[in-house]
Amino acid sequence: MAERLRERLLGTGYRLGWAAICRLPEPVVHWAFMTAGEIAWRRQGRGVQRLEANLRRVIGYDSMDPAEAGAELRELSREVMRSYARYYMEAFRMQVIPAERILSGMHIEGPGEQHAFDQMKAGRGVIFALPHMGNFEHAGAWINLRGADGFTTVMERLKPESVYEAFVKFRSALGMEVLPLTGGASPFGTLAQRLRAGRLVCIVVDRDLRETGVEVDFFGEKAKLPATAALAVHTGAALMPVATWFEGERDWGAHIYDEIPIPETGDRREKIQVMTQQLANVFEQAIREHPQDWHMLQKVFVADADSTSEPRARGGRT
Repeated sequence: MAERLRERLLGTGYRLGWAAICRLPEPVVHWAFMTAGEIAWRRQGRGVQRLEANLRRVIGYDSMDPAEAGAELRELSREVMRSYARYYMEAFRMQVIPAERILSGMHIEGPGEQHAFDQMKAGRGVIFALPHMGNFEHAGAWINLRGADGFTTVMERLKPESVYEAFVKFRSALGMEVLPLTGGASPFGTLAQRLRAGRLVCIVVDRDLRETGVEVDFFGEKAKLPATAALAVHTGAALMPVATWFEGERDWGAHIYDEIPIPETGDRREKIQVMTQQLANVFEQAIREHPQDWHMLQKVFVADADSTSEPRARGGRT
């Protein structure tokens, strides 16, 4: 009873706070979120410690002088927490950002945008596979405004249930069909149906949430990524990596990469392995180019899987 009451109160507070964020002046909301991000960074809780452990692999700080590496690592993690705070601020306010602002503020790189629309126009499904970078909610709103006519995604089930439902409602209003990762039937079958119908599927796939992922080399270490390539092998859909980031104080950037082709040789498992490694290689490139926008505060690397403690950053706190 007490737990249900706590979840009900938390859910109500979450919804009321969401509504207030949309009504308050943007400068006030920006200050509040940046302050919250700064406080979280200074406290250096488990999430920030894990973030810094992940960033250490990305930048290669272990090859630097420990004192210098510690100072640079702390500053980079501070930038990430600011970026993460901006992501949440914009996600909560997405419903009040004008469509023309979403379109005009997005700057696209890479050859994949036209290819993706050409494939869908021809009746072939497309999978956009993204890392936890920048504002992928904005990218979802942008792709729909560009004419994608909606897409399907998968979402980790949050607690309390009312918070999860609020996020589903929010994403649905942006034109997304949201499937729960757990708590029901596997989303694989529904995703395959959408792809066979020539639709777009967008999934954030730089972390193995179900512990059934494919082992790959990632920043010189072993990591596991979801077997998203299985959808491409199973349906013939185009698997296309996408990375998003922030540009300046108000704009957004994205790179839609070339399609990762299905290998002509090998069995199903081997094809999925090859494609997943290629996906990891693209993610490496994107994260190295924009490390300040990689919001990875969870375990990614196999070496960390059995760790119960969070590593401390070298060097003192700022």
